[in-house]
Amino acid sequence: MRKIISFKVNNRNVVKNIVLLLSFSLLLVAASYSPIGLHDYRVRKVVIDAGHGGKDPGTHGKISKEKDIALKIALELGQTIKKYLPDVEVLYSREDDSFPSLHDRALFANRNNADLFISIHCNWVANPSVEGTETYVMGLHKSDANFDVAKRENAVILQEENSEVYEGFDPNSPESYILFSLTQSAYQQNSLSLASKIEHQFKTRVGKHSRGVKMAGFWVLWETSMPSVLVETGYLSNEKEEKELNDPLQQSYIASGIFRAFRDYKNEIESMN
Repeated sequence: MRKIISFKVNNRNVVKNIVLLLSFSLLLVAASYSPIGLHDYRVRKVVIDAGHGGKDPGTHGKISKEKDIALKIALELGQTIKKYLPDVEVLYSREDDSFPSLHDRALFANRNNADLFISIHCNWVANPSVEGTETYVMGLHKSDANFDVAKRENAVILQEENSEVYEGFDPNSPESYILFSLTQSAYQQNSLSLASKIEHQFKTRVGKHSRGVKMAGFWVLWETSMPSVLVETGYLSNEKEEKELNDPLQQSYIASGIFRAFRDYKNEIESMN
């Protein structure tokens, strides 16, 4: 399991040595990595992760909490996959109002040898006019807005009892995200492919305003050992969009959009065999 190293950025030589060491490690990983899409590869198992839960409500709007909407969409997505793709095993990081840690969510996916990890969330921003969907993959944030989203989703670490597993990682400290920029996932290309398909479905079939595919340092994506995406399904800070996210029909549309993207991704990957 990969771990964050806690250090103070006050010695240029130390930082340089760490960078060189990590770069060399990445070369070893890349050399041993077999790209997805080789002979006989199948997408047989997916973990669907409903963000937050239990004592962690996530963000909230005037009438709802992120954890509740995320769970409803996650369960709807899982049922749709089971119905139309019975060859795929669907696992959930949570099926009720429980509180699995970020570490446990990733560990669950890794231990079950999942082929894909999809994390469902809702967004929030101070400007109530902002709306739309975003799908994230693991990577270095390229804007303050992306960093803010990552900080908010990673902040649950501060509520967890087993915080020692994060090795001093501070979700509010930019320095803690340095290693994220140095350890790009071996599965990034496949994650980007799925993320693009999700946003395409949101825009063309669901009728949502797509804000695009983005990168940021989400711990739960960093620790998973398979292609992984984090889907922000809309803004609870936008009154109109919050109402839509609470509508069972709209939840079904969103789940259906993610399902079609998953189906297309599966077909694309398996066609390479």
